[in-house]
Amino acid sequence: MSIDTKDIVEEKPGNSTLVDLPSNPNGKKVYLESYGCAMNFSDSEIVASILTKEGYATTYKPQEADLVLINTCSIRDKAEQTVRNKLTQFKGMKRKFNPKMKVGILGCMAERLKTQLLEEEKLVDLVAGPDSYRALPELLKEIDSGQKAVNVLLSRDETYADISPVKLGENGVSSFISITRGCDNMCSFCVVPFTRGRERSRNPETIVQEAKELFEMGFREVTLLGQNVDSYRWNITKKGEVKDDSLPTVSFAQLMMMVAEVNPLLRIRFSTSHPKDLSDEVLYAIKKYDNICNYVHLPVQSGNSEMLKRMNRGYSREWYLNRINAIKTITPECTISTDLIIGFCGETEEEHQDTISLVKEVEFSFAYMYKYSERPKTLAERKYEDDVPEKVKSDRLSEIIDIQRENQRKTHDRFIGLTKEVLVEGPSKKNPDELCGRISENTMVIFPNRDFKAGQYVDVKITAATSATLRGEAIV
Repeated sequence: MSIDTKDIVEEKPGNSTLVDLPSNPNGKKVYLESYGCAMNFSDSEIVASILTKEGYATTYKPQEADLVLINTCSIRDKAEQTVRNKLTQFKGMKRKFNPKMKVGILGCMAERLKTQLLEEEKLVDLVAGPDSYRALPELLKEIDSGQKAVNVLLSRDETYADISPVKLGENGVSSFISITRGCDNMCSFCVVPFTRGRERSRNPETIVQEAKELFEMGFREVTLLGQNVDSYRWNITKKGEVKDDSLPTVSFAQLMMMVAEVNPLLRIRFSTSHPKDLSDEVLYAIKKYDNICNYVHLPVQSGNSEMLKRMNRGYSREWYLNRINAIKTITPECTISTDLIIGFCGETEEEHQDTISLVKEVEFSFAYMYKYSERPKTLAERKYEDDVPEKVKSDRLSEIIDIQRENQRKTHDRFIGLTKEVLVEGPSKKNPDELCGRISENTMVIFPNRDFKAGQYVDVKITAATSATLRGEAIV
């Protein structure tokens, strides 16, 4: 069975989500759409919670909305262009259906392009950055009075820990729990530190409580989410010193175990790890708890040490392979996925070949692979030239994709003949008579429906594999 390139190269973890809450006949309606990373999707749930308390109901139909909000991503130029096209569509929809409709942007693009989108292109009425969602009621009052409303101030302590997110557009089985916000790593290609601010960790008690609430609501899998989850630390300075002797200290590994102990039927995933921070303590936690999934997403970006220096990643090829060896030694059942940037500034053929050799050596179970696109405000924009020709980038990306497709096929072939526990997510998109769900190692399994329900664990014997999915038969 052949697969499309999109099965290997895709936005993370999707393109958009449309949400619908119970209608309030006396209130206003909001249409909310999210793009980009999982953190944006999680933030949209916080926004929905805040707006629900203000009397808003959500709608799937933007032409019916009093307020249209797009939660945006700035990490690649393609994502920004997609959002711009959407804003233009909403501007036309506003003229045609509802002149009183207000349009706003949230998230990373909001902070970066506030003046351009508000004043020059006149595409939006409201701009709110990732740390200003509590201010949305006041911002909405400003636009109701005929003003443009902006708040893109970044915070050193905002985590929204006290806000219970409204779960939106999900399958009712798996959900995200945000544990950190912001990032301090300053990778030379990345705009996140400028759009999301400095890194800060959320109170572990609120994280555990949210996990309990999700389990009681019927969710059976949570992903602990952050730009760099391994640097989570509660009441601990970056130098390892205790901030307050009256409070407990909690590392990421300890937090993960605390969440795992909520209930053995609640699966735990985490994303994203950083190679310089992934500790053996985290790997031993995975080994200890059956409900912490055997899966690590560990972005490498490049297989060449000099390139990693230019990217300001804080580790070498040798360090990364040491972490891979630790994963395979301590948790041999774990599958490993990664991120790769192809054609970064100054990339030589030798550096590209080093990435190829690393991809072949590790045999990643999955990879998000992208051509480099220069982002404003980053160190790379200021210091380096985006000098790799577009055709060379495309050719190198195609070469990597072919190798990674074979890696995935090898990884999946190893599951054939094994019986794996699958958490049912719902009907298969291609065939409603079949179900789909993931195994602990994060691979999707398709199998015939025998009246199993979403959220149920089912033992499935794997009978076939492609580079995209597994197929099997339920053991009953």
